[in-house]
Amino acid sequence: MPLFGLGTWQSKPEEVKTAVRTALDAGYRLIDTAYNYLNEDAIGEVLEETFKVGKLKREELFICTKLANIYTRPSDVAHSMSESLRKLKLSYVDLYLIHAPMVLRVPDDPNNVFPIKDGRLDAEDRVDFEGVWKEMEKLVDQGKTKSIGISNLNAAQLERIRKVARIMPVTNQVECHAYFPQTKLEEYMKKYNMPLMAYSPIGSPGRASAAFVTDKSDVPVLLNDPVIVKLATKYNKTPAQVLLRNSLQRNIIVIPKSVTPSRIQQNGNVFDFKLSPEDMAAIAGIDKGIRMFKTEAMAALYDYPFNSPV
Repeated sequence: MPLFGLGTWQSKPEEVKTAVRTALDAGYRLIDTAYNYLNEDAIGEVLEETFKVGKLKREELFICTKLANIYTRPSDVAHSMSESLRKLKLSYVDLYLIHAPMVLRVPDDPNNVFPIKDGRLDAEDRVDFEGVWKEMEKLVDQGKTKSIGISNLNAAQLERIRKVARIMPVTNQVECHAYFPQTKLEEYMKKYNMPLMAYSPIGSPGRASAAFVTDKSDVPVLLNDPVIVKLATKYNKTPAQVLLRNSLQRNIIVIPKSVTPSRIQQNGNVFDFKLSPEDMAAIAGIDKGIRMFKTEAMAALYDYPFNSPV
C-alpha cells in the first residue's frame, strides 16, 4: 500500500476530476474515495480515460473506497460494493473499508447518504460488525477487492472484528494530525502490524464548511502553529509539507485532500527531506488532544466510537 495518496472528501465532481488528473500526473498512486463522497462517478471517468490513453495501467494504482453508511448491514455489503465498482468503472478496488460504525436506514434516494428523521440520523440500533466483516471477506474471495479494513472504529470494535476474522483488516483510517496524533491507537495497532491511515493530516483547513465538525471557530489552525511555521522556514518547505513528512516518518499513511493543482503538487513533494529527531519531538510536543471530527450527529448511537480513548 502506498504511504501517500489523494483524499477526495468534500471534492465536488468537476473539482475532483481535475484533482485526480493532477495527482496522477504528479506521481500519486493512491486515490481514496467513498460511496458517501458522491464523487465515485467522476473519479471513474478519470480512471477510465487514464487507462484508455495508456498513461497508467490499472495495476499501477491503488484505489480505496468505502462501504456506505446506509449499507452497513450484512445483506447490503455486496450491493454497496457493486455500486462503487460500477461508478468507478473498475472490476476491483485495492482496499475496501467499513466507513464508520453506524448503520443508517436506506432512504428512497440512494444519494441521500445521511438520511434524517425527526431531526436525527435515521439509524438502526447497532452495527453487526461480525456479520458485515464476513461479507467483506467474501468480496476478497470474489476478487472485488484486494484487501479490507476499517475507518473510524475504536480498539474495542476492532477487537470484535479480529475475533471472527478469517481475513484481517489491513488498516484503520482515522483523523490523525499533530494536534490529535492518535498515539494510543497507533501503539495498539502496532501489535497487529496495522498502519494507521490518516485523514485530515494537515488539520483540515477547510473544515469550517463541513458537517460533523467539533467547533468551526475556536479550534486552532494547525498550519499556523508557530512550531510548524518555524520548521517550514528551517526546511524551506510549506507547513503542510512539514506536517505530512512528520506523519510519514511515523509510518502513517497520509491522504491529504485538495482540489487546488498547485497544492496537490506541493503536498506530494515530501520525499526529498527528513525531519530530525529533535524536530519530530518538537511536533510531538504540540499535541492538544483535539479531535476536530467528533461527528456529534452520531453521538447518540449505540456504536458511537469516540468516547473511548483508544
